[in-house]
Amino acid sequence: MLVHYFDLAWRNIKLTPLISLLMIIAIGIGIGVTMTSLSVYHMMSADPIPQKSEQLYAVQLQTMDDGQTWNTHDDVPTQLTYQDAKYLMENSPLTKRVAMMKSGAAVHIDKAGSTPFIQDVRITGRDFFSMFGLSFLHGEVWTQAQSEQAAPVAVISEDLAERLFQRTDVLGESIYLDERSYEVIGVTQSWQPSLKFYDVNNGPFQRAEHIFIPFSHIEAYQLHSWGNTNAWKNEETRSYAQFLNSEMIWLQFWVEINSQSQLKSYQQLLMDHMFEQQKLGRFNRKELDYNLKNVNEWLGYNQVVDPDNKILVGLSFMFLAVCLANILGMLLAKFLKRAPDAGVRRALGASKRQIFYQHLVEVALLGFLGSLVGILLAQLGLIGIRETMSIYVGIAKMDWMMLLISPVIAIFACMLAGLFPAWVVCKTSPATHLKVQ
Repeated sequence: MLVHYFDLAWRNIKLTPLISLLMIIAIGIGIGVTMTSLSVYHMMSADPIPQKSEQLYAVQLQTMDDGQTWNTHDDVPTQLTYQDAKYLMENSPLTKRVAMMKSGAAVHIDKAGSTPFIQDVRITGRDFFSMFGLSFLHGEVWTQAQSEQAAPVAVISEDLAERLFQRTDVLGESIYLDERSYEVIGVTQSWQPSLKFYDVNNGPFQRAEHIFIPFSHIEAYQLHSWGNTNAWKNEETRSYAQFLNSEMIWLQFWVEINSQSQLKSYQQLLMDHMFEQQKLGRFNRKELDYNLKNVNEWLGYNQVVDPDNKILVGLSFMFLAVCLANILGMLLAKFLKRAPDAGVRRALGASKRQIFYQHLVEVALLGFLGSLVGILLAQLGLIGIRETMSIYVGIAKMDWMMLLISPVIAIFACMLAGLFPAWVVCKTSPATHLKVQ
């Protein structure tokens, strides 16, 4: 019976091509606008690393004195000082932990015609790759000895290797970051998370870095952050050593915790460290405080999904409702025009329920065709967002979930709009139309 209903629906759509086309376009426009905003919101709020989001924790320490405030609801700074990050790197009971910061340099190679270009650099620990899911195409991460010696080595992405050398197997090659030469010891596979969740302080929608160098280079080469550096007190920082030992907050710190026992052990480490520092004159507070937040908690804490984006999604659904209101009127006119046919079918034995279902199937088919148009318009809208707003390049896209949801929303919305017209037609008395016939 369902196949028969679809056959009738397709025949009726072809009998009124103009009004059917107008309805399909109206549905398509509504779905296109809705899916554009919904896709961006979905990518913003999606778990960026679902396989490990419950094990990865961002670390915060309340380093400020009593009476000082920060731009978070609990007044805890979102980054760490160098002295705290260095201590936690060297004394952590956990196997995997990483301190890092965003930097950058002019990149080039010693080759005629090589033009330097500015590239972001991630200065980080060797556990970064295993913690955040980067896979190596060639080579491997620097050794612990290379890290301790601040050896001039670097890991680059395959995209950067192709750009510099037109190939990916570039182990042993040299690249220049500003005036300093680095040996390439590893090449990672292309990696672009939907959100730069490991460093939301410097822009959660920025693209991931293509160059990685050891954390020890910060002190060895006096490197500076290209990200946010904040302070809550006046300090003299004329020398780089004074800067490193200051209360400046500029480093991100993550740990991987796989059990409750590890969590308790690490919490105790943080408290012990703050207690010892308090004896040295830091952490002048009545109550010591810290935060350990997993990936999704961290994104929520930093309000990565702006409330304005939720409002935009709501407005897009309201626009879809307006489109459906117009469709309802066209459906009512179309169905009433075919009311004599429904009357004849009723006289031949069709029930009200069958007439009702037949018209709903036609509406559902219109919704499905409209969703195809909507998906195309949404893709064009997302392309426009990527072209005009470069920070949304990683999230202005439609994944398989959104592709599957689009027809569902369109069909459900159209069937909702078609309930009243279908009910009006099936309630029509057959005798009225038989007299006309």
